[in-house]
Amino acid sequence: MKTPLEITYRNLDHSAAIDTLIHEKLNKLERLCSYISSGQIAVEKINERPTHGSPYRVRIDLRVPPNHELVGEEHPNDLGVPLEAVVRTAFTKVERQLKELTDRQRESEHSKTHEAGGDSTAIVTKLFREDGYGFIKTLENGLDVYFHQNSVSHNDFDRIEVGTAVRFVATEGEQGLQATTVQIVDKPGVREGKADQDLIEPPLGWR
Repeated sequence: MKTPLEITYRNLDHSAAIDTLIHEKLNKLERLCSYISSGQIAVEKINERPTHGSPYRVRIDLRVPPNHELVGEEHPNDLGVPLEAVVRTAFTKVERQLKELTDRQRESEHSKTHEAGGDSTAIVTKLFREDGYGFIKTLENGLDVYFHQNSVSHNDFDRIEVGTAVRFVATEGEQGLQATTVQIVDKPGVREGKADQDLIEPPLGWR
């Protein structure tokens, strides 16, 4: 699991079994979208002796760069629903949202790439800061593309991290495909200005 995860238990004891289930479900989500930036899961017992509805409530909050939040909350009406089932249903709701965003953003990115005449979006996957270069992976076809610090616009190489979304143009260099005019779309945890948001809708559908 790569996503920073915070699990909070409220009004009930910590459960190793539920922790394991949560991590398994999050790993599944990461296979769908591999750069979820953070996750918060609240597992809560809201009533010791409920007369109706489950005593358990589970809320999942996921952050996906640049500024997207997915929320899945489950509090069943059925009194007899076990906590494990509540967790599973909450994750199902989040997974559905993530799939919808992934499909929509992939279609949007495909259209933008063709309209821009080769302008594309990718995620930084490897960074060798001291040597001044790194690699990005395109969302549309999963290609690994080399980039050099001199190709990063606005002298923003120091702002780039693994997981940063960038926009770029690819050219064929002496050693293969390489990126030019690399521009940051999103740096995890940093909200870009409105002008940048108007230029391109940041990607969500990269694997």
